[in-house]
Amino acid sequence: MNDERLTVAQAADGTGAPQPDMSEPGRADRLLPPEQPEQPEPPRKRKRRGPGPVTLLLLPAFVTVTGVAAFLALGGLPGQATDDDSAADPSAAVDIDPSYIPWLRKAASACTVLEPSVLAAQIDQLSGWSDDSDELSGQKGIAAFTDDEWRTWGKDDDGNGRSSPRDPADAIMALGRRDCSLAAKVTELRTEGRINGDLVELTLAAYAAGPDAVTEAGRVPSAARTYLDEVQALVPRYEALDREDSGGAGGTAGALLTPPVSPLTITSPFGSREHPLTGVTKLHTGVDFAAPQGAQVVAARRGRVVFAALTSAYGNRIVIDHGTIQGKRVETTYSHLSSLETAVGQTVEAGAPIGRVGSTGLSTGPHLHFEVVLDGYYTDPRPWVVPDGV
Repeated sequence: MNDERLTVAQAADGTGAPQPDMSEPGRADRLLPPEQPEQPEPPRKRKRRGPGPVTLLLLPAFVTVTGVAAFLALGGLPGQATDDDSAADPSAAVDIDPSYIPWLRKAASACTVLEPSVLAAQIDQLSGWSDDSDELSGQKGIAAFTDDEWRTWGKDDDGNGRSSPRDPADAIMALGRRDCSLAAKVTELRTEGRINGDLVELTLAAYAAGPDAVTEAGRVPSAARTYLDEVQALVPRYEALDREDSGGAGGTAGALLTPPVSPLTITSPFGSREHPLTGVTKLHTGVDFAAPQGAQVVAARRGRVVFAALTSAYGNRIVIDHGTIQGKRVETTYSHLSSLETAVGQTVEAGAPIGRVGSTGLSTGPHLHFEVVLDGYYTDPRPWVVPDGV
């Protein structure tokens, strides 16, 4: 994520995408009637009486009403529909910044042992998704790295020119690398018969207590049990992230967006660079995909076209509003097109043709400049489109 933000004015001159837009008182003071002396009554035999006619009429109704109320209080019929959308949509339980999702998937794809839900649960346990520092331990960022740990595992994964544990994308990828390294070690130890157990549990145990403690115990050591139990209790909250179709893009497994061109060959990634024509060093707000003149460009996700016109810098440019995903507005842009095959206001499906590759605007040759805009801010498109980050 970076601090360059789009505005409507920028879209007009071709420098960015548009922003789509309470006891009754006095009761204790009442006078009571004077007490009367009790008069003895002659003893008499009391008769047993059955229920009166009113009771006979009202009792069944009372029982019925009471039973129905209790039934409803217990939840009604099995499988009864509710108005809670989160009960019907498991992904609604995932309450994290949606820009983290592609990075979780990309980090987990580095080894077969990990799932995005496990990484997300780890971060939840470590920091609760807060990037505040722990002054006592020196841990920083959402993945709680110390400076020494960061020197081993940290990289500038989002290409913004700096490597920092406070950068969520960098932190997620670093945690994935660390976990995958631990997974490789415990896999080897289990293959050699030196330890036993589930690989995910052993990996998390190695993270908490170290590989040596796992090796010495031959299983998950007691020192790691609390951490392991806490992470596993959080995993169900994030299991929707593991679904290949989560996000509904219909694209590559684990990705949120369909590739806008095929094949995907990146000639210039997202990040700081010197513009080949202007010579100005600034943020390259998208990725450039190599493609021949006239190659088909398709919508990366279902959405509504909010901009389709010629601009000075981007040439023929299309902006598609994909609506709100986990509380954030997601848009994609397609620039330097040779032709526009859609119009403002049109709703397009993922994979639908929208234009052709070209070299209009400030361009050195045919290619597609593709951007992902999250709540008005540019973000690296690569993990959104392809989980292994071509």
